[in-house]
Amino acid sequence: MKQKIKDYALITVGVAVAVCGLNLFLVPNKIAAGGISGIATILYYELRIPLGYSIAALNIPLFAFGLKIVGKSFAIRTAYALALYSALAAFMPVPESGDIFLGCVYGGVLMGAGIGLVVRMGGSTGGTDMAARILSSKSKNISVAAFVFAIDFVVISAAGIVFEPEAALYAIASLYVSTKLIDFFTVGLSEAKAFYIISDKNAEIADAIIKTMDRGVTSLSAKGVYSGKDKTMLLCVLKWRTEGPRLKRLVKSIDEKAFVIVADVKEVLGEGFFGM
Repeated sequence: MKQKIKDYALITVGVAVAVCGLNLFLVPNKIAAGGISGIATILYYELRIPLGYSIAALNIPLFAFGLKIVGKSFAIRTAYALALYSALAAFMPVPESGDIFLGCVYGGVLMGAGIGLVVRMGGSTGGTDMAARILSSKSKNISVAAFVFAIDFVVISAAGIVFEPEAALYAIASLYVSTKLIDFFTVGLSEAKAFYIISDKNAEIADAIIKTMDRGVTSLSAKGVYSGKDKTMLLCVLKWRTEGPRLKRLVKSIDEKAFVIVADVKEVLGEGFFGM
């Protein structure tokens, strides 16, 4: 129960931060950075429809259609986030336009951080993500990411026509910033790398890693296709900058013929890295 209260509290904070980015920085400078919020920005200036009203009106049918393809917990948290997002967007005043560059940067940062926090807590503010999920479920050959890109492209292009080309360019920059922040909150800024090591001296290498680097090692069963011989492959996840070069030197000192594969790791949870 305490965890659920904490999750909803953070969703509330995330929504509030995102709305600040939208109402205080993006909308005043006519930056329609894709998605439902971008459409709402266009409608706000062209038809004088309050932001919260258009956000709710556009998101409700998407949410209704999307209920079949999302889980119960996600649906409940998204419904809460969407209702709060629409309400805050409706009541938070939109100031006069300011510096468009600062609006682009700060708007993107706040939108990305806010939405990223909501997604991290298992929810969503609806919009492009929900629309893309629905379309992707109908067309299995096209990914959600492709639909998100297509929708954002159409919205930003429309903004460039309705407002001016410069606004569209700032919208692209703001969308890039917000996307990076969302990735940071949902995936993390991991500097970890996965090392796969194949050697005839795996036992010595594993022992050296454990004793000299104080890192765990996992032994995986493998088979050489060309030789037909059964082998073992070591898997070790390390912090790239501080431990990667050290591991390479260690492996080379034991077996210069060892085969080492280094792979990117999005996120690592557990002892020695980040908590769950």
